[in-house]
Amino acid sequence: MLHQLLGFCCSVHCCFQFCCFFILCVHCSLFSAKTRDLPRPCNETDYYYEYTECDSTGSRWRVAIPHSQGSCSDLPPPIRGTDCSFSCAAGEFLEMSTQQCTSCAAGSYSLGSGVRFDQWDTIPAGFTSLASYMDPGPYGEDSQACNSSWWTAQGVYLESSRDECTVALVYAVRLEKQGSVSFTYQYPDSNIFFEFYVQNEQCQEMVQNDAQKWITVTSNGEWDTHTVSLKSGTNILYWRTTGILIGGKKVKPVLLKNILIEGVAYTSECFPCRPGWFSSSPGSSSCQPCPRSTHSGKGATSCSPCPEDHYSNDGWAECKAKPPCSDKDYFQIHTACDSEGKTQVLHRWIEPKICVENVTGAVTLPSTGKREPCPPCNPGYYNANDSTCFPCPHGTHSDGMIACKECPAGTEPALGYVYKWWNVLPSNMKTSCFNVGNNKCDDMNGWEVAGDHIRSGAGGSDNDYLILNLHVPGFKVPSSLSGMTGGEFGRVTFVFETICSADCELYFMMDVNRKSTTVVESWEGTKDKQEYTHIMTWNASVSYTWAFQRTNQAVDARRYVGDMVKLYSVSVSNALDGVASACRACALLPQSSPERASGSSCVPCPAGYYIDRDTNHCKECPPDTRLAGRHTYGRDACVPCGPGSRGNKDHSSCYSDCSFSHTTEDNRTLTFDLSALKGVASLTNGPSFTARGTKYLHLFHVSLCGHEGKRVALCTDNVTDLSNNKDTQSDSAARLGNSVDSFICQSTIIPADGRGFRTALSSQSISLADTFLGATVDTVLDGVNAQTELFPENTKGVPDINFFFRSSQATASCDQGRSSVTTVRCNTEKPERGEVSVSSSCPAGTCDGCTFHFLWESASACPRCTEDDFHQIEGACKGGVQETLYVWNEPKLCTNGVSLPPRSFSPCEAIALWLKVGVGGGAFMAVLLISLTCYFWKKNKRLEYKYSRLVMSANKDCELPVADSCALAEGEEPEDDVVYTQKPSLLGKLRAIANKQDGGESSESVQLKSSQSEKWVWG
Repeated sequence: MLHQLLGFCCSVHCCFQFCCFFILCVHCSLFSAKTRDLPRPCNETDYYYEYTECDSTGSRWRVAIPHSQGSCSDLPPPIRGTDCSFSCAAGEFLEMSTQQCTSCAAGSYSLGSGVRFDQWDTIPAGFTSLASYMDPGPYGEDSQACNSSWWTAQGVYLESSRDECTVALVYAVRLEKQGSVSFTYQYPDSNIFFEFYVQNEQCQEMVQNDAQKWITVTSNGEWDTHTVSLKSGTNILYWRTTGILIGGKKVKPVLLKNILIEGVAYTSECFPCRPGWFSSSPGSSSCQPCPRSTHSGKGATSCSPCPEDHYSNDGWAECKAKPPCSDKDYFQIHTACDSEGKTQVLHRWIEPKICVENVTGAVTLPSTGKREPCPPCNPGYYNANDSTCFPCPHGTHSDGMIACKECPAGTEPALGYVYKWWNVLPSNMKTSCFNVGNNKCDDMNGWEVAGDHIRSGAGGSDNDYLILNLHVPGFKVPSSLSGMTGGEFGRVTFVFETICSADCELYFMMDVNRKSTTVVESWEGTKDKQEYTHIMTWNASVSYTWAFQRTNQAVDARRYVGDMVKLYSVSVSNALDGVASACRACALLPQSSPERASGSSCVPCPAGYYIDRDTNHCKECPPDTRLAGRHTYGRDACVPCGPGSRGNKDHSSCYSDCSFSHTTEDNRTLTFDLSALKGVASLTNGPSFTARGTKYLHLFHVSLCGHEGKRVALCTDNVTDLSNNKDTQSDSAARLGNSVDSFICQSTIIPADGRGFRTALSSQSISLADTFLGATVDTVLDGVNAQTELFPENTKGVPDINFFFRSSQATASCDQGRSSVTTVRCNTEKPERGEVSVSSSCPAGTCDGCTFHFLWESASACPRCTEDDFHQIEGACKGGVQETLYVWNEPKLCTNGVSLPPRSFSPCEAIALWLKVGVGGGAFMAVLLISLTCYFWKKNKRLEYKYSRLVMSANKDCELPVADSCALAEGEEPEDDVVYTQKPSLLGKLRAIANKQDGGESSESVQLKSSQSEKWVWG
């Protein structure tokens, strides 16, 4: 009650300080009167001291609080306490009875004005793990999916959730003065977003910049420290993670340990050392872990040794019995070559040895192997007859089997590293073992040489990182390759295989200029023997690292010792301090050159020049070619550019100048001007959802042509590369970060409203196209298939143009690298800039993960207009004038090019000449026909008349006509006297006339029969 009353008084900011003191006095008087009959006064064990809340002036009071109300009397009166900002030094605590700082006893520690959390057997009191789904449904139906997600205590560290839920670790602390919070963390996976922020007691987020809020990614196995300043008052600390499981690959969790908060007012007691730790001297600010083979209890001042048949690791509270030795407790090594050039296989126990041999079922070390000849020296080294390999002197070379020889004239050493024999570890390689939770494998070799390969070692436990490191001080492009400006300074190539029965993973990483380690590629599970190559595109000091982990589960055992990675060979080209395994042809100076007389014969060729095989002089590559491959010797080093492309000035790359021509089957030439498409187009497809419903998008940046072959599409990572601020960022720094420049690149976007973040997050930026192969209407080029069936059929009649690209960087799933095809299609309904889309059947832009397909529809993708694309229409002749119009063929499938001719007018006549001729000819023919008709009609009438007379005379009195009655009368025409017994035809008439003419003056008699006279009548 007193405490509440004082708190209320001070919370309303009493105007006078004696107000609180007066209340204390009144309360004590009432309490004394009330307990006047108690049998004994209070002693020091009946109460404890506390400070009141600080008032507005920064003052407080020390009061005695009984353990049990009414158990004793005469409590000490309240007295003025220390200033609210007072605190003791590290290793001390505030003794409340004297209000003086006192050193902590042995077996305990104190931070003075701070508090540390480094014991994670359970989540300490005051910490809360909150799981939520940042994109719930309208009724919160997705919230149930995260009920089993939380931060997990793993003994020496805290582990975040591995799923897509957003899990926050929350701790509230009140500071009486300005302070800070620092914590040690491990953040190896950029597929999980890790942020730290602070809120006040009104749940308002404190002002923080991005570098303070977003935590920087660490290398695998490395710990880093993050520190943020805190203001006085209530501070609510949030460690929040959100995993993005895209592609089904699990994320690696964030690990936390050693959280230190500075700025608390005082520490009234020291903290005892936790079991397995100890503090041997008073006034300690921390405890130390017990060494191996020892143990301790809580608050220990020293550690006790384990029994002989027991063991323990660093920081163990108890010792465990040693099990019988098994084949998982030893490993084999190859000895170094002796003076006789022999080596042999030895077996050694894994240290520290935690097994016993002299019990039933235990195994013993296998016997030593036979002495065998040592493998030869690696290329670039020679044997000095003492079984030791030495690097060849400068200017010489060796394949490792013979002595070093000088390079012949016209050649130079091809410097680099070629490691394929593993009798001893090369001098520029180091191996180590690292465990995220302890240091029990720090003294072990992470990798062991094995003759024709080097393989992962045993380690201390299955979740150890077994690390192999190769340092390259820089790269030096030889004179013979100086003409190549494609950006390749060197390359590292290695052959490996993994043998796994658990969830092992191999990481290949690089650390450029000792700034930050980046994972280049990783492989999970068992992988067959294969080769991988990584190209260095800038000259810098770099350390390559191979890290192998048998399992990423927090286990302290060796169940998967048989899981391993074998590295057969490692080669690095153009290494600055490398050795020569061979010689490479170079360009020579002219004979009269003084430099050649002095012995310096090799000269670098200018950019875009190759070395002529006949003269060994530099010659420029022909137009529209590029220097490709890894040599410049011979004309074949200049590779012709693909169809529809041209080479840039220095012959480093091929590109499209935004123009394209195609000849159709009907021998018509189509010319395309794609300059309107030379900019970078962006495409965001989706949304897509992961197994738990996380919404994400794929953002593509696509560049097609122009820019002299420069890769202008840029994708960046705005979460895992926040350390690249504008004040420190440069072109090289941007390239070393998570920025990708390419012809086509892709980023994974988490929308601003998709996971509760204030801004959209971009990650996983990759290059899809860094080399232009060519542009053609064909569907296949250099092994890349356009797969036209993925998009709607082209019905316009204008052929599609396929732009083919390739990325030479191999990946775990694409051993030949990724490739891309952008199909450009004429569509007059689209704007000039057009629209880019992906196939509906492959919404991620790819169906197999290696080849990406895009459709770019634009009005600018139509061919340039020619005279074949329009036709003329002639109008009617009006008033002696005729109008001619020109219109486009429909549908119009062309752009720009020629314009329509203007309308034209020409004089004309009302009736055309041909029409006149036709009408005249028609009239003549009509008159002729009419005349002929009249003539033949008249002739027919005369024949009818004569025929009628003949019939009438034949039937008169049934008498036959006299002999001369049928003779010709005077004045009659002989051709009309022929009488037909039947109705004559035209042909018969003509024949009769002909016969008559042949007979001259003869006549023809016709027998007339009266009984058949009716047959002769017309009709």
